[in-house]
Amino acid sequence: MMETAIVAFATFFATVGPLDVAAMFAALTNDDAPPLRRRTALRGTLIATGILVFFAFAGEMVLSSLGISLPALRIAGGILLLLIGIEMVFAISSGGTSTTAEEISEAAAKTDIAVFPLATPLIAGPGAMGAAILLMSDAGGQVLLQVAVFSALIAVMVLTLIGMLLATQIQRLLGVTGMHVITRILGVLLAALAVQFMLDGLMASGLFGSTVT
Repeated sequence: MMETAIVAFATFFATVGPLDVAAMFAALTNDDAPPLRRRTALRGTLIATGILVFFAFAGEMVLSSLGISLPALRIAGGILLLLIGIEMVFAISSGGTSTTAEEISEAAAKTDIAVFPLATPLIAGPGAMGAAILLMSDAGGQVLLQVAVFSALIAVMVLTLIGMLLATQIQRLLGVTGMHVITRILGVLLAALAVQFMLDGLMASGLFGSTVT
């Protein structure tokens, strides 16, 4: 259970990126009054949590209704997480864990950013959604493991909210270099986990019979 919780926490932390969310939140709400920033951060976190919880518990059922198998999901999710890991290591932006330039431009014209782009895709992006489904499916219906994944998700959401509330202080403390170092380390770990997801998907698919070990 502890191993599952650690893996889930590391995966959600990497795909959600609380530090990146905090930096983007600070930029998007730079001109807002402190009370408004707190309300926006809280609403965005709650909405994103609801989205990820939905995908964690109902995502596999939705995929099954569409005829998508679990091995296919593992392979596709692994590829997506690998791209995000590469993005984190090389500090490039693909939109997997961050907003695109067009989304930022649209958000700048909105008076309420809690739903878009804060809740999604900034917090609950495609990488985090895919990770929620994969991690919960790997729990195999075992309640304790599901609780571990759910607890890890909630812990990362709490850290994300704290990060947004303390965005200015975190940026000042870590600086650009410090935030990039943490992001790159997590990117390496996420890339390794992504490859493992793909290998598990290939083994479960039966494409290679018993030759894959």
